[in-house]
Amino acid sequence: MKQYAGFIALGALALAAAGWVIFDVKSPEMPQQPVTVSVTEPVTVQTPQPPVGSGFDFYVLSLSWSPAFCASDVGQNSRQQCGSNRKYGFIVHGLWPQNDSGYPEFCGKDKQELVPDSLGRSMFDIMPSMGLIGHQWRKHGSCSGLSQKDYLDTIRAAYQRVKLPKDISSGASSKTLSADAVESAFVAENPGMTKQGLAISCEGSRLEEIRICMNKDLGFRTCPEVDRKGCRSNTTEIIPIR
Repeated sequence: MKQYAGFIALGALALAAAGWVIFDVKSPEMPQQPVTVSVTEPVTVQTPQPPVGSGFDFYVLSLSWSPAFCASDVGQNSRQQCGSNRKYGFIVHGLWPQNDSGYPEFCGKDKQELVPDSLGRSMFDIMPSMGLIGHQWRKHGSCSGLSQKDYLDTIRAAYQRVKLPKDISSGASSKTLSADAVESAFVAENPGMTKQGLAISCEGSRLEEIRICMNKDLGFRTCPEVDRKGCRSNTTEIIPIR
């Protein structure tokens, strides 16, 4: 055994050394990097301002109650707006450049100028007739100082500026309200709007239109001349959407 003792001792020393190497070697530590927290600021999406027209003082946005129009002799012949599958409530009759006294009309050189289908049909959700769109451009849009596209874009922006009272605009059932009550419903839904800045138009006893006065930047404003011409009926019938 003595002859192997030296070998055994030498082996033990070798194992001890290997163990020291194995357990003493450490994984290199990764250097500590500063943690950067990125704080994203909330993004505010701003609705683009419509082009500003020229050559007049303010706008009148006219919203027509489509069921009343479709019940008229003229409306019954309007297939685009009043066909059996057309269930419109308030639609845009027009956006009219207005002066504090009177208003301009038919300002274009071409009194027969057409609006291309590709442009006009994009408005059908709120203005459902090429005849209506073309007439409004020739009579009123041509006096706005805007191109056809900019004028139609401004019409859409004006329509979107107004919140419609659901109890009236749903057209779920026939209603009889005073003109003042209809005005009050619109004023209640639209901060900044006043009764001196809108007018109700009636055809006989029927609600025909709501006319809302707006600055060129589409903010609400008063308009004494327009307001004076409004319907004052105490029994305004609102035809339901059929």
